[in-house]
Amino acid sequence: MSHKIYKMSFASIYPHYVTKVEKKGRTKAELDEVITWLTGYTEGGLQQAIDDNIDMETFFNQAPAMNPNAHLITGKICGVTIQEIEDPLMKNIRYMDKLVDELAKGRLLEKVLRK
Repeated sequence: MSHKIYKMSFASIYPHYVTKVEKKGRTKAELDEVITWLTGYTEGGLQQAIDDNIDMETFFNQAPAMNPNAHLITGKICGVTIQEIEDPLMKNIRYMDKLVDELAKGRLLEKVLRK
């Protein structure tokens, strides 16, 4: 089953993440660090994904290296327990949502990055 979010561009979602974390006193640099930690993209790669207007499905399918510790990201996002999500693409999207939420809530960056 294809979800609407799969075809949404990363470039359209990213500014919402930036706004969310900056409203809570965090920085775009911290956000980028979280996203690069999860996906293996470099900052240049993130910018390229934005410039190329790739969709979320392509963003995750082309991710250089999903972090092997991503499975340590647990809890609920949008009322759904992450560990119960079976679709790998949706799970990756929700991992990113959860990390952004944790950053915005003021969690220490070391804890957000599961160090």
